[in-house]
Amino acid sequence: MILNYSASNLPFEYPFTISNGRTKTHQPALIVTLSVGPFKGVGEAPAITYYDVTVEQMIADLESKKTMVEKFALTEPERYWHYLHHLFPKNPFLVCALDMAAWDLYGQMKSKPLYELWNTQWSDQLPVCDYTIGIDTIEKMVAKMKATPWPVYKIKLGTDEDIAIMKALREHTDAVFRIDANAGWTTEEALEKIPQLAQLGVELIEQPLAKDNWEGMKILYEQSVLPLIADESCVFEQDVRKCHQHFHGINIKLTKCSGITPALHMISEARSLGMKVMMGSMNECTIGSAAIAHFLPQLDYVDMDGPLLLSEDLATGVTYDYGKISLTGKPGLGITLQ
Repeated sequence: MILNYSASNLPFEYPFTISNGRTKTHQPALIVTLSVGPFKGVGEAPAITYYDVTVEQMIADLESKKTMVEKFALTEPERYWHYLHHLFPKNPFLVCALDMAAWDLYGQMKSKPLYELWNTQWSDQLPVCDYTIGIDTIEKMVAKMKATPWPVYKIKLGTDEDIAIMKALREHTDAVFRIDANAGWTTEEALEKIPQLAQLGVELIEQPLAKDNWEGMKILYEQSVLPLIADESCVFEQDVRKCHQHFHGINIKLTKCSGITPALHMISEARSLGMKVMMGSMNECTIGSAAIAHFLPQLDYVDMDGPLLLSEDLATGVTYDYGKISLTGKPGLGITLQ
């Protein structure tokens, strides 16, 4: 294999703000390609400050072991993921980018899109992608929503005005609402807010409490009238079982869990425990979003709106039609770099 990589820094259409006042105007990411003969696989790993991950560190790690990354004979992506996992034990984001590229490469070599490699079928009954509204003034949040009519919105909360925000948004749409508190509530706040949010047509609550507040989550799990979905509390494969009977479902992020390979295992584990499965984005462009899209036949909910939030892109191959996702049907990820 031949490895190449580049850094990207795509701008958001609007400044993106979540709980605790974290705001960004651009999404930095590492893009990798793995080539074998005529085939070229592509992967993406966004850099996230919250997880202390930078593009520069991913590149430094990659450069330090580039020869070892390239010398592996790709027979199946799962074996390659295990190899990479041991090669970069402290850099799951980098492992994700390489694992994604390997799956794209493998799909092309087998002449099948990824969802076919996983023995799943594309259909018209797949989950609809939501559109995220970041925290802002109430007026601006309403304006953002009205600027993009959509059937399902994911609303970032974790402020003193959460209920006022939701009441204002509800006045302007009948769409389904999903709430992402990004660990921004206390147990008491959540117990007070969730019943009110249910009255406002909210479908689910994502990560209401701090990621390690298991005691509080147990209380919420037993009392909540809405499904609770783990995000920051469910990063790796071993976290799925910990979330059982504390959350009703999990939100898998490919970048955080270290790629497509462990995500497939996490879905299987969650299903065996009777839990719902969501897959979320970390503002990937079409490269990483295409990888998420191939999981759609296995998901209950999906949040893959990175290409809708970014004002520039690096590839084509994923189409958004009022929340409905379409792929090209081409092998691997099925994308074309721009």
